[in-house]
Amino acid sequence: MIDINMSDVVSVIQSCRWYLVALAVILVVAIVTAVACRKANVALRGLIRKESAIVAIAAIVAVANLICLGPMSTLLTLALGGSGTISAEATDRSNQDTRTIAGEGTVLLKNDGGLPLEPGSAINTFGWTVANPVYGGSGAGALNDLYDRVTLVEGLEDAGFSVNQDLIDFYNSYGLTRSDYGTDWTLPEPPVAEYGDDLLESAREFSDTALFVIGRVGGEGNDLPTDMASATHQDNSTEYADFEQGEHYLQLSRTERDLLDMVCDDYENVIVVYDGLSPMELGFVDEYPQIKAALWCAGPGQTGFDALGDILSGETNPSGKTPDTFVYDLTATPTFNNIGNFPYDNMDEFMVDDSDPYMSGSVPTFVNYVEGIYAGYRFYETAAAEGAIDYDSVVQYPFGYGLSYTTFEQTLGEPVDNGDGTIGFDVTVTNTGDVAGKGVAEIYYNPPYTDGGIEKASANLIDFAKTNLLEPGDSQTLSFTINEEDMASYDQSGDGHYVLEAGDYVISLNSDSHTVIDSFTHHVDEDIVYGEDNPRSTDQVAAVNRFGFAAGDVTYLSRADGFANMDEALAAPESMTMSDELKAGFINTSTYQEETDADAEMPTTGADNGLTLADLRGADYDDPQWDDLLDQLTIDDMQDMIAHGGFQTAAAASVDKASTVDVDGPSALSNNFTGAGSVGFPSAVMIAATWNPEMASAYGSDMGEMADQLGASGWYAPSMNLHRSAFEGRSYEYFSEDSLLSGVMASKAVAGAAEHGVYAYLKHFVLNEQETNRWSMLCSWIQEQPLRELYLKPFEMCVKEGGATAVMSSFNYIGNVWAGGCPELLTGVLRDEWGFRGFVDTDYFAGAYYMNADQMIAAGGDTCLSTFDIGTNFVSYTDNPVYVNYMRDACHDIMYTVVNSRAYAPENLKTGLETWMKVAIAIDVVVAVLLIGWEVLAIRAYLRKRSEPTITVG
Repeated sequence: MIDINMSDVVSVIQSCRWYLVALAVILVVAIVTAVACRKANVALRGLIRKESAIVAIAAIVAVANLICLGPMSTLLTLALGGSGTISAEATDRSNQDTRTIAGEGTVLLKNDGGLPLEPGSAINTFGWTVANPVYGGSGAGALNDLYDRVTLVEGLEDAGFSVNQDLIDFYNSYGLTRSDYGTDWTLPEPPVAEYGDDLLESAREFSDTALFVIGRVGGEGNDLPTDMASATHQDNSTEYADFEQGEHYLQLSRTERDLLDMVCDDYENVIVVYDGLSPMELGFVDEYPQIKAALWCAGPGQTGFDALGDILSGETNPSGKTPDTFVYDLTATPTFNNIGNFPYDNMDEFMVDDSDPYMSGSVPTFVNYVEGIYAGYRFYETAAAEGAIDYDSVVQYPFGYGLSYTTFEQTLGEPVDNGDGTIGFDVTVTNTGDVAGKGVAEIYYNPPYTDGGIEKASANLIDFAKTNLLEPGDSQTLSFTINEEDMASYDQSGDGHYVLEAGDYVISLNSDSHTVIDSFTHHVDEDIVYGEDNPRSTDQVAAVNRFGFAAGDVTYLSRADGFANMDEALAAPESMTMSDELKAGFINTSTYQEETDADAEMPTTGADNGLTLADLRGADYDDPQWDDLLDQLTIDDMQDMIAHGGFQTAAAASVDKASTVDVDGPSALSNNFTGAGSVGFPSAVMIAATWNPEMASAYGSDMGEMADQLGASGWYAPSMNLHRSAFEGRSYEYFSEDSLLSGVMASKAVAGAAEHGVYAYLKHFVLNEQETNRWSMLCSWIQEQPLRELYLKPFEMCVKEGGATAVMSSFNYIGNVWAGGCPELLTGVLRDEWGFRGFVDTDYFAGAYYMNADQMIAAGGDTCLSTFDIGTNFVSYTDNPVYVNYMRDACHDIMYTVVNSRAYAPENLKTGLETWMKVAIAIDVVVAVLLIGWEVLAIRAYLRKRSEPTITVG
């Protein structure tokens, strides 16, 4: 649940200020009039004062109505519109699915005989995180507090283990608490000196097994510190610093290292549990022979710690695989020098005014995607193949890596060229061990590369599948079909096209991105260009270069000559100056230029065609009836629908469109206005770590069912930006460093929610890979090839395979153009190339300095994620037919999605006035009757007193 944002409160008050000023003026006039009449005769004085009171009350009621039906209308509708109740059955099913996902998404990183533990055995748990575990992230994806959570200790006890309560009590009594995310980066951990000999001696007597638990959080609004010495935090001891200069949040603190030293001195069987949301430096796992096993449990949600207990006991056999690469040194990653705060030094004319409640004093900033297509494992595998790195000294756990309590044999069948551009083959997975388990078959391709030619990585995940639970000796055959065009690379030279170059494509069956089990070679005789007359089979029109402006003045990493330019490309930015050419194209609200077209015709508005939106349910997007319905829309209705898309879509009386509710929460549904919410699922990272699309389907279906029961038609999820850096604060909301794994999981979640009539918002479209400066005019510079092959791909899959009908654009700029107002993105790619039919909402609409409805609708966006009036969320040019046609298109997109959602299922459809509006009207009628009655009585009293004879006493 998101807390009230005081900046929003300030903005709401500002939107009402003129109404309040008018009310104050009326009240002052009424008071002055009542005072000024004191010298009038008794009858007249009484009348004037009663009339002043009546006018004051009427003014209060009138202004209250204007505020409630004006700037506060959306907020009141959301807060007072009511919500449903999630059934016990849905909650129970979601809790069970959460536990199942956590069971399949916990990754066994190391096991030298340490696991599973003997059922019912005693465990000593070390680490402050034991008593304060990480269930998920903070911000939009946080769990809410409406439901009890299974704690880590409860998970162990539910699995039958005895846990040393003295240690738990010790951690519970430690003074520090986990601080609010982003305000304080303290990692509470009692110094070793505070344990005491008695506690440690009793622990050794209690058990010879130690569970060493460490946690790292993440969340919206802040990236993880890359230098803890410069971050706000409290050391755990006055005798030493937990972090030295240059040490970062994703490595052990001094106190954690001291504790690990002590635990490994005392115990021969140590199990490490990393309860964290981002890949951490885990080299210490290899440094201590006492560490017999290690697990990654990436934010298991409401009930997921029960699954951890089951894994430790052997009740569940771990089958998770890493969705990210774990390296020994995160400061040596390709992105490390190009994440964070890089403000321009020549953009002060775009500085945000100090009075702005959201972005005060901000100037445009930038981030350079210097690594190009070589992100995540693609860099490590390719750099190793080129001899640019020593793989084993750099990578600890490859992408797609994970152990099991059993062993598997995977056999690659003979490939078959189907003659239609596809290759088919089988993989047979056999459980060759002693316990039941699930295996994952990972399929990669290595394309032919010409030195200096199109950039290509030597390993690219192209498909995967997970087996059912296989008993010892059992086998399962998994069938794969690979499409040749999915191995094409985007050639950004010239006009740009996807190209499948001639040569040998090595298709391999792997156990992870680095370990090949078997492979075969598929030969392509000649180049295949997917141009205008030969688009890819899934494209409506062929992809062409659209984002040349986004490359900027950046040196990008190239594979040429064995990554010869690596040092230059991956260095920190030397210049903080935007070139004059790029600056000339920089667009914000102050520089946006109105479009004009002398031939444009003003569309019909306010027609009486007798249609309602309900009549269009099930109709094609291009059905001619849409034109008749759209002709009925008024300018005011279109303005409202476009301006007020925050946690809702607005009603439109002219077409009898119902308002709808959207809920936040990739992990737990949260209605931030009514307080209603759902149980919390594991982080997207853990869902991806299952490598099981069925788990993503269950997650999406459960979320859709619970949203439906809450009366919500839209769900602000899934999030599918990539894990460009381990220091991304919000990466727990995103699935993986890999675009295909992310796309598969997100597509399944979107389709699962749609089963219940709930439209999922794909977010954040696109390049929202860091929190630092993300909503203060952050210019993301990137080449077209990585933009298309990596960062757009999960969204593309969700549109083409998941059937998505709603998108949330992102705060950041693509190059020098705001993503939410970028026609190349929202129209050229999303609608024209991919064939998207639906609507695009902005991210939270608080950046009035660069977010505006005019630019948005002209680019192909549709509505602003705002619940109140901030000015730029309204279209300015309603006398310009170009923009009125854009408004019409936007409302078409919104209504097409809404009418085909659960909102227009017969059992849910509610049109007309909101209940609170009906109550307000009733109150207005009562007040009016009372005021009229008072007016009549006042006049009668005045006339009576005026007619009474005057008695003079002399």
